[in-house]
Amino acid sequence: MKQLIMRYLKPYFPRMGVGFLIKFTGTIMDLCIPYILAYIIDTVIPAGQKNMVFAWGMLMIACSFLAVIFNILANRMASKVASDATREIRNDLFHKIMYLSSRQTDDFTKPSLISRMTTDTYNMHQMIGRIQRLGVRAPILLIGGICVTFTLDAAMACVLLATLPLLALITFVVSKKSIPLYGRLQEAYDRFVRMVRESIGGIRVIKALSKSDYEAEKFRQINHEVVARERKNGMVMAVINPSMNILLNLGMVLVIVVGACRVNAGDAEVGEILAFTTYFTIILNAVLSISKMFTILSKAIASGNRIWQVLSCTEDMQVLEETEVQEETEVQEERKEPCVDESIVFEHVTFSYTETGEDIQKANIRDLSFRIRKGETLGIIGEIGSGKSTVLNLMMRVYDVNSGRILVDGRDVRCYRSEELKAKFGVVFQNDTIFEDTIAGNVSLGRKLTKEQIREALFYAKASEFVERREGKEAESLNIKGANLSGGQKQRVLIARALAHAPKILILDDSSSALDYKTDAALRKGIREYLPDTTMVIVAQRVSSIRNADHILVLEDGNAIGYGTHEELMADCSVYREIAGTQMGEVAANG
Repeated sequence: MKQLIMRYLKPYFPRMGVGFLIKFTGTIMDLCIPYILAYIIDTVIPAGQKNMVFAWGMLMIACSFLAVIFNILANRMASKVASDATREIRNDLFHKIMYLSSRQTDDFTKPSLISRMTTDTYNMHQMIGRIQRLGVRAPILLIGGICVTFTLDAAMACVLLATLPLLALITFVVSKKSIPLYGRLQEAYDRFVRMVRESIGGIRVIKALSKSDYEAEKFRQINHEVVARERKNGMVMAVINPSMNILLNLGMVLVIVVGACRVNAGDAEVGEILAFTTYFTIILNAVLSISKMFTILSKAIASGNRIWQVLSCTEDMQVLEETEVQEETEVQEERKEPCVDESIVFEHVTFSYTETGEDIQKANIRDLSFRIRKGETLGIIGEIGSGKSTVLNLMMRVYDVNSGRILVDGRDVRCYRSEELKAKFGVVFQNDTIFEDTIAGNVSLGRKLTKEQIREALFYAKASEFVERREGKEAESLNIKGANLSGGQKQRVLIARALAHAPKILILDDSSSALDYKTDAALRKGIREYLPDTTMVIVAQRVSSIRNADHILVLEDGNAIGYGTHEELMADCSVYREIAGTQMGEVAANG
């Protein structure tokens, strides 16, 4: 939290200093008003000087006017600082999230990152603004009020002062307990966001399966947990205000009793008592403001720590030098050097999402090796969970291997800068995203492509047919996640996005599952015409989508159980032969 404040508020210290000075002046004006009133009642009025009454009255009005002007100006400056600082926090946090590795994203979880971007930054905004407004005004009113009361009547001021240690103790104990409670509340918010995100995203499936009541019950449970934690936090923080009210009101009663006795004894004036009660009210409001500030501060500390956890993350996928990779490989078994014409090389690759890779039996990919030349096509097939998408993630260095190495164009993927490596790939993931933008915007995705490039990509992705039939063509806006497109139309727009910048390596992760066999075959033919020299990696459930590939990799539970052409696998791989045999009748039936 301290690092966060120093990093983002330090540039605003001069502006905050000016704001504090203005706030200080306005607060002093507030403190002068009761003192002037006591002077008028006790000194000016008994002297019968009407002109002086008006003069001092005008001074009170001037003080009130200045107090209002200075406080408004200071509050506006505080709001500007809070908004600007929070904007910078959000920008840096979003930028950091965009560059987190997939493993780090998995560790934080997406709902938690969303909560940190929204709820936690809002709590920081509230804290920065309130600290500048109440953090100056309330302590000055408290300390200044106490000091002025001592000048009016020391005996009554001591009665007031006796309540302050108890107020400070209550505030300290409650704040110390509330900070971890707010941290646990934010964790519950993370689960709440995840549940809502999943339910809203899958609302069509929920309705189709008549599971609305089931989801409503799940929501009721997580909502109950959030409410229970909010209530617990609220009950803890609720101790402050009633306790302070009791102590301060008790102090007020004692002040009035002591004051009445002193007036009756001739040791105090009526104006002093009136001013004293006014200052007591000011002090009461200042203490209550400080208690509210501690509530906001407790939330902000918990939120600030969560934000800093993300911002302080170190890069866990460093770019290695060629010499580092060579030294690493020298201590391992002798490796075959890649041919200059080879586009992708996997050498004894082992990877696990959860383990270190030392126990190979628990790995998601085990001792995988294959080589693809430039311009060739690799097909990958296997049952769900066999590791097909994992191979693609490792190829693009979404994750780092536990052992072995992967080369792209003759270089270890760990030696590429992230943007340099990703620029080689055009990718259509299995569950890819259509953004709320035009069709052209979804294809270009900020890459400054020409209209001709976009149209060519749509044409070879077999998307121009339905785009031209739609009013507005590629300029038409799409709904979030492409809700106004069919499954096949979405897949063709996504394929056009991957084709648009003519990548050296094209990855299609089950990207034609919603297409009929005829369109699928025409699509693959069109891609090869458009990008004849591009290396293609196709993950598919259909044998027909990969049967003409130069190489086919068959995976089962992370192991390569077959590698070769369609004909070779039909002869040597029983699993592939079984898959092909099951689908042959379906292919024939579909022409």
